[in-house]
Amino acid sequence: MPGTLSRLTDPQIEESLRTLNGWNRHPERHAIQKNFKFKDFNEAFGFMGRLALLSEKMDHHAEIFNIYNRVDILLTTHDADGISERDINMAMEIEKF
Repeated sequence: MPGTLSRLTDPQIEESLRTLNGWNRHPERHAIQKNFKFKDFNEAFGFMGRLALLSEKMDHHAEIFNIYNRVDILLTTHDADGISERDINMAMEIEKF
């Protein structure tokens, strides 16, 4: 389930993003991102807990930022120096929450 560590090409990334609702490329980094908004801090924190478990399961750790009811996620594969299949797979799993 972890996926490969090869950096994806721009066409591969664009094709993958078409299947991921709300995910987009970060404007300054070779990464994908999505912002999630919840009813309150409790819901946001519960979501972050599920993210932590998923990250361990997939051995792929996202950059996660939280402000009250908002959770911002950034995915990149440092070993590939950019976006890899691992990031796309992780985003697909997050979308199942």
